[in-house]
Amino acid sequence: MSDTQVTDVVSAEDRATTARLSTLDRLLPVWIGAAMLVGIGLGRAFPDLNDQLERVKIDTVSLPIAIGLLAMMYPVLAKVRYRSIGKVVTDRRALVMSLVLNWLIGPAVMFTLAWLMLPDLPEYRTGLIIVGLARCIAMVLIWNDLACGNRELAAVLVAINSLFQIAAYSLLGWFYLDLLPGWLGLDSDGIDVTVWEIAKSVLIFLGVPLLAGFLTRTIGERAKGTEWYEERFLPRIGPVALYGLLFTIVILFALQGDRITNQPWDVARIALPLLAYFGIVWFGSFYAGVKLGFPYDRNTAIAFTAAGNNFELAIAVAISVFGVSSGQALAGVVGPLIEVPVLVGLVYVALWARRRFYPAAVPVTRQEGR
Repeated sequence: MSDTQVTDVVSAEDRATTARLSTLDRLLPVWIGAAMLVGIGLGRAFPDLNDQLERVKIDTVSLPIAIGLLAMMYPVLAKVRYRSIGKVVTDRRALVMSLVLNWLIGPAVMFTLAWLMLPDLPEYRTGLIIVGLARCIAMVLIWNDLACGNRELAAVLVAINSLFQIAAYSLLGWFYLDLLPGWLGLDSDGIDVTVWEIAKSVLIFLGVPLLAGFLTRTIGERAKGTEWYEERFLPRIGPVALYGLLFTIVILFALQGDRITNQPWDVARIALPLLAYFGIVWFGSFYAGVKLGFPYDRNTAIAFTAAGNNFELAIAVAISVFGVSSGQALAGVVGPLIEVPVLVGLVYVALWARRRFYPAAVPVTRQEGR
């Protein structure tokens, strides 16, 4: 391919990537930042807001926040193609590699970064570990599609992650928050959590919307067909997840406004391990896939599902177990503010890597006038 053709492909892909990303998704960091400011202002205007929220609860979470958390999860899980789980994955190596990256390497990397970079901030450290245990679900399909990854493989991995978290999240939480620090002789002050406390949060805030999402897709496809469900219904409920996230962020920052404005460096310190995590996991995953000979589309799907996290679940667990005004909850909320722009940036990195490592997979565009 000539230099002119490469330039044409680069420009075409950049324009296509921008076009495929909706305005809501493209400006998500802006919406999150605005929600933070609104929350801080609300907290100053209503200093007794926490007492008001505590009057009605679902488990240990106030009803308004619980509604926001469930609203975050339901549209995301309604997008999952659950029937894909039963389909045979042609490259079993890709499936095994993804499981290893998601459930062994990813949590271990976040655990290590949290302890190395936040040794003096146990609440934030715990919050980041909770984030690392919450593996990606349906939102990663957006980044995978933008990067021209394999949709079918990504759908299978998302569905497996959604189901696996029900069974494994609480056990991994106990291992990384209690057992492993004890084995390593680390100071685990500030970590007082049981397997049941985490499991209960996962069952409520992942199990309930997971069941609702599965039933919605099953009933919707049977009644109206897959095309109607994918092209008509999902776009209508999709923004609900963003509204739930923004509502939750407003409440969290309303309750933690003084802490945030007085300690802005803490927010920056939470962001640093997250940035390191996304870079290490994505680049490590993609490089390993290249060395193992995975085709571009499958390698891209594996890399994005390994690097993405289920911040909705992490926020829900942190609020339920540690409280809405806890540092653990704040660490979870900072997560999507960092993840969205970083993973959008990695979409462009993936498209560049395709031209660099997979030249045969790059479409050749005809130059004008030739």
